[in-house]
Amino acid sequence: MTSTLDTARLAEGLWEQTRGFTRAVAGRDPDTRVPTCPEWPLRTLVGHVGQEHQWAAELVRRGEQLPIPDPRQAEPGAPDEWARWLREGTEGLISTIQETGADTETRTFFGPRPAAFWLRRMLSDTCVHHYDAAFATDTAFDIADDLAADVLSENLDLLSTPGFETTRPAVAGLRGRGERIGFRPRSTEGWVITRAPEALRWERGPVMADVVVSGVVVDLMLVFSHRLPPEDDRVTVTGDRALLNHWLAHAAL
Repeated sequence: MTSTLDTARLAEGLWEQTRGFTRAVAGRDPDTRVPTCPEWPLRTLVGHVGQEHQWAAELVRRGEQLPIPDPRQAEPGAPDEWARWLREGTEGLISTIQETGADTETRTFFGPRPAAFWLRRMLSDTCVHHYDAAFATDTAFDIADDLAADVLSENLDLLSTPGFETTRPAVAGLRGRGERIGFRPRSTEGWVITRAPEALRWERGPVMADVVVSGVVVDLMLVFSHRLPPEDDRVTVTGDRALLNHWLAHAAL
């Protein structure tokens, strides 16, 4: 699970996306429904983002696995306190990893990993939730191509990690007989996923697959993250749509 982005860029990206998220929720009704997180009002989404940053920082600080917090129990305060809540969560996570050392081993769902694992994991989740907030509040969503690409790669790293299906049983259904799903962006090399019998494999490079989703990298990230339907005009699907539908049904994180 190695990112193509260095630690400095991961931290910078997390700040970018936290600020974008903060702008999207500023001054909004806490009870605004979030269509892409259908059981959550905006208040819960805000609470979750700040809470998970705080949780990851505490996990790295203590060097032990902690129970996953319930986002419905997060307390982000009144809307005029949301910016502080979000800023403190991001600041705490980045400073903790800097103090601990990005390469220092810490606990994760998959055993020991460098502390930077949590910076990348929180960046990936924050990018997607920034979109959730922007969509719910009809606010412009902006993300750099390198961050969007790393979200897709990070998600594939998780899905292909041995043992991940113990936390997401549906992932076991992604095994197959060598079928290939491709995501082809216009600005960088693509992703090819192979459904092997023993495990899921993926690689970057030219896209030759049984089904291919083409579009700008941000829209590919949104399709992959179940935020944009593959029928949307912003992307093009060629090949075996049933294979793509099966993938999307089993690959939710």
